[in-house]
Amino acid sequence: MELHSLWLISRQGSDLAMAEAQRCAAELASQGVEVVLAQAGPTAQDLPELLALDPPPLPQLALVFGGDGTVLGAARHLAPWGVPLLSFNVGGSLGFLTHDRRLLRPKGEAGSSGLWQRLREDRFAIDRRMMLEARLESDGVHGALNDFYFRPCLEDVSPTCCLELAIDGEVVDQYRGDGLIIATPTGSTGYAMAAGGPILHPGIEAIVVIPICPMSLSSRAVVVPPGSRLTVRPLGEGGRRVRLWQDGAQARVLEPGDHCVLQQSQHHTRFLQLEQSPSYYRTLTNKLHWAGSLMNSESAVVSGEAPNPLP
Repeated sequence: MELHSLWLISRQGSDLAMAEAQRCAAELASQGVEVVLAQAGPTAQDLPELLALDPPPLPQLALVFGGDGTVLGAARHLAPWGVPLLSFNVGGSLGFLTHDRRLLRPKGEAGSSGLWQRLREDRFAIDRRMMLEARLESDGVHGALNDFYFRPCLEDVSPTCCLELAIDGEVVDQYRGDGLIIATPTGSTGYAMAAGGPILHPGIEAIVVIPICPMSLSSRAVVVPPGSRLTVRPLGEGGRRVRLWQDGAQARVLEPGDHCVLQQSQHHTRFLQLEQSPSYYRTLTNKLHWAGSLMNSESAVVSGEAPNPLP
């Protein structure tokens, strides 16, 4: 990869992420690379404004400094343009979608020159992740890397709703409870997992449907093929509105009688993977604190399970 232009996207409101982005920007600028600094977050408008330019000054690569939420925001904006992401956990929490920030400064080097050289020599892999899209009659098409979910928007009464789900035109259930999650395999370790859904390997393309605290024990999580077309309709009297959330942000309101069509997006998020032998199971073990994460680093190295950056 010839580094000509990069966007450095930091977590909105994080001084640590901004400082890391500025440090990398100074290094890259000294090497003649065109750099744009931007922020991603609930109210940040940097990415929409950049992409609204005609034509947009698209980068070869976007570096993201933050947690999974920052990555999700960047992915929603950049995936339709085919811009790959290289993400580092700077100020985030779990970081399922990010690299350890120590890879920004390889051991024995003061700066990130080793990382930039690795990128120039194409010493990385590309990880493609399935996305979803939701179509609303009055509000166009929206994308998500993790999930869409429907929750009641009631403040003065019990927050429950009734949602009808049809798959490929056939009504399969009417969920009464706290809501409904429609997730990708990437999103299966997010809200979907917290609601009792299954964990899907991201190499699988499928759509997960998980009811949130259903009032019927027969309403269970299901996994459907990626080509499925799901239609969700709020039911009930006029005051029973629901909100559609997109990767945990940017809610939109649906009234009873409205409908939302969800299906696999034609776009994929492309992540640069720096590890030589990436393991999804190791990530689960470490992030979710499964028993395997109690192994000491020495036994992990002996067994060949320790993460190694690409040489």
